[in-house]
Amino acid sequence: MAYAYDDQNIFAKILRGEIPCDKLLETEHSFAFRDIAPKAPEHVLVIPKGAYVTWDHFAAEATDAELADFARAVGKVAEMVGARPGDGGNGFRLIANAGEDGVQEVPHLHVHVLAGRPLGWMVQPR
Repeated sequence: MAYAYDDQNIFAKILRGEIPCDKLLETEHSFAFRDIAPKAPEHVLVIPKGAYVTWDHFAAEATDAELADFARAVGKVAEMVGARPGDGGNGFRLIANAGEDGVQEVPHLHVHVLAGRPLGWMVQPR
């Protein structure tokens, strides 16, 4: 399957420095920043620096170095916000939306790291 990446999406612009953000972490292949409309006391977005649209796109085409760096960046963010259960935190939730049915708003892979309060059930019935 071919994925069409829009290099004018807001996260691409953030990566290029065209739009400011509250950066929390930057690594060789990943970038993390606080969400501008947080849904929890801690709400951080982690994105790959590469042009990937969805998780399946990333999993299929990213290099091993990109995959490992991204996974470690997500773990580091959880540590930085004090949410890792192994470190005394109360836990966190990861959300990665993909496509229309997944309600993906920005066509650049991103993972939401939410923490700082009980978050309820994953999916509410309609």
